[in-house]
Amino acid sequence: MAIKPRSVLVVSTLVVGLGVSSLAIAQEEQTGFRSLLGDLIGGGEQAEKPAPAPETAPSEPQRRVPFGRDEIQLSYAPLVQRTAPAVVNVYASRQARGVPSPFAGDPFFEQFFGRQLPPRAQSALGSGVIVDAGGLIVTNNHVIKDADEIKVALADGREFESKILLKDESLDLAVLKIEGSEAFPTIAVGNSEALEVGDLVLAIGNPFGVGQTTTSGIVSALARTHIGVSDFGFFVQTDAAINPGNSGGALIDMGGNLIGINTAIYSRSGGSIGIGFAIPSNIVKAVVASAKAGNDYFERPFIGATFDPVTAAVAEALGMPRPVGALVSNVYDDGPAAKAGLRPGDVVVAMNGASIDSPDGLGYRLATLDIGAQATVNVLRSGKEVTVSVTLERAPESDAGEVDIKGDSPLSGAKIAELSPRLAQRLNLPITSTGVIILDVAQRSPAAQVGFRRNDIVRELNGEPVTKASDLVALTEEGGSRWRITIERDGRLIQQTLRY
Repeated sequence: MAIKPRSVLVVSTLVVGLGVSSLAIAQEEQTGFRSLLGDLIGGGEQAEKPAPAPETAPSEPQRRVPFGRDEIQLSYAPLVQRTAPAVVNVYASRQARGVPSPFAGDPFFEQFFGRQLPPRAQSALGSGVIVDAGGLIVTNNHVIKDADEIKVALADGREFESKILLKDESLDLAVLKIEGSEAFPTIAVGNSEALEVGDLVLAIGNPFGVGQTTTSGIVSALARTHIGVSDFGFFVQTDAAINPGNSGGALIDMGGNLIGINTAIYSRSGGSIGIGFAIPSNIVKAVVASAKAGNDYFERPFIGATFDPVTAAVAEALGMPRPVGALVSNVYDDGPAAKAGLRPGDVVVAMNGASIDSPDGLGYRLATLDIGAQATVNVLRSGKEVTVSVTLERAPESDAGEVDIKGDSPLSGAKIAELSPRLAQRLNLPITSTGVIILDVAQRSPAAQVGFRRNDIVRELNGEPVTKASDLVALTEEGGSRWRITIERDGRLIQQTLRY
């Protein structure tokens, strides 16, 4: 018996970004067509089973790559319009000290040109981010370092004089304040702990002074250390183009939250090659909170111990499978670590549930905690993991205050103080540092002419050890024409004998 052929019309359409209902309809039509072919061939029982319906999408947004042409053509414009007004330009200027004139020493030309050339103005250009509607701005410390005047220009063209509320050289962060008659646009500070490698980010700043510029990229790496741009060693790496002038600008996520302050680039030419670094927003959050509390510097919680990296040799000696963690090298007497039972030789491998890979990582975790907070610390000790609870404290301070040395001595004009854990922390020195440190040197003073510098530690004077500020003052008052001075500078001992 002849089979009457059926008329079948098949329409094939590529639809990008179909919804669930459209996709189900398309699948149903294809299933019906396959059943029809099976009937014609006579193998209806071998026909394919209908494809299962797609699972319902989860309620929370999931990270995924762009799907189809429609999504690739999406724009960052709404996100930039919402966040860019809170990214500002920072202009810092200072008067550079006069340098010796090339005619110095010539009795004829010196009377016309003098011994020194007149001071000249120097300027620095960077970016900043408004994080509070009252006018608090976060930028890099190196942008405003030693500045006599700082101006802030908003994206709408308004300019404001600003003052420094807080600055921290080791973190390379500073908080500025501007005053206005109305609330300023802001960017919400996000949680940098939620970042993952591959997340999309935007960098906004003023590269090379050309004007506000936005670049896009991804998070290339997390917890980057040993960058060499500051003493802080915990950066977010991104391939979003960052160039000179971007320093202090915003790194934002796709929710419009600030997740980093752009700080440095790795470059052989001075321009971007896709390796940029940003300070995580959780550190920024802690620094801003400190500025709001009225502090002029960022005071870190005191744990009362120093740490070294775990090398491959140390890991092998301790029986560790791989070199990770922070090795306790010294414990401060009566400090939080000592009270909690930490010992030299312990290896800190986790804090509050977060793994610790290096001393820099531990320093980052500590910096994001408040003074008085309790930290749960996991340590390896004698091959076993031990958990201790450390109550973080404020670093102890010396009873002696700052002293200005006067009188007739080579140290006259120097401001000195006794090193304490709090002062050492503020100056980014090991907490176990002791001695008398020079905090400042007055211009054109005997101390400046001899060559003393800020942060020099005086170890000996005329053969007598110096441990207290009162000792140094008493020795300078003894006078004399010959002076033998030993100082520590950048970890090196320098001995000098001079006549004064």
